[in-house]
Amino acid sequence: MGDVVLSGAGLHHRYGSTPVLRGVDVSVERGEVVAVMGPSGSGKSTLLHLLAGMLRPDSGQVWLAGRRIDTLRDRERSAIRLRQLGFVFQFGDLVPELTVGENVELPLSLLGARAGDVRTRARAMLDQLGVADVAERRLSEVSGGQAQRVAVARALVHEPAVVLADEPTGSLDTVNGELVLDALLAAARQTGSAVMIVTHELRVAARAAREIQLRDGQVVDRVTT
Repeated sequence: MGDVVLSGAGLHHRYGSTPVLRGVDVSVERGEVVAVMGPSGSGKSTLLHLLAGMLRPDSGQVWLAGRRIDTLRDRERSAIRLRQLGFVFQFGDLVPELTVGENVELPLSLLGARAGDVRTRARAMLDQLGVADVAERRLSEVSGGQAQRVAVARALVHEPAVVLADEPTGSLDTVNGELVLDALLAAARQTGSAVMIVTHELRVAARAAREIQLRDGQVVDRVTT
């Protein structure tokens, strides 16, 4: 096994009386891109939220960068998530009161980066994703495709150890979807970030190094592409 940076072992989770995950084991290594696929209701998004420390498993363990995080207090999990993770939601989940540039600068500012570096790095990431020209606009003034690329820029700008992306291309056309995928793959290649992508799209999964299939809350197949 290589350098595993994020893993879940024996993960069980239920909502009320309904089991969603039933003993899932997953891992992703530095610089690796993994696609998680499966029908709706198979537990894909719940798995990502457990791995990100946004939810606690009913049982099992989650390890991030050599530290078990499922037993940490909320404040500790939030701190390690800020430093080590980038998360891309299907519909962006950006801060509407901030400009595009301010949204991307936010993780760097919270981490205490110097003001000059914050702006420079944020603009460089926006440029990489082809949306530097809308940096001063509010989110209400940009298209859905542009907003999703901004969300990816925000997730990548602090060069996290792990990027978790939940259907990042699901609401995008082919051109914008390819730009988002290119940026995620570049993060794995250039900075060594591990990338895990939940997707329904075969074209997205085809660009991952490995594919995990979930069904009824369990891993049913692992495919190397």
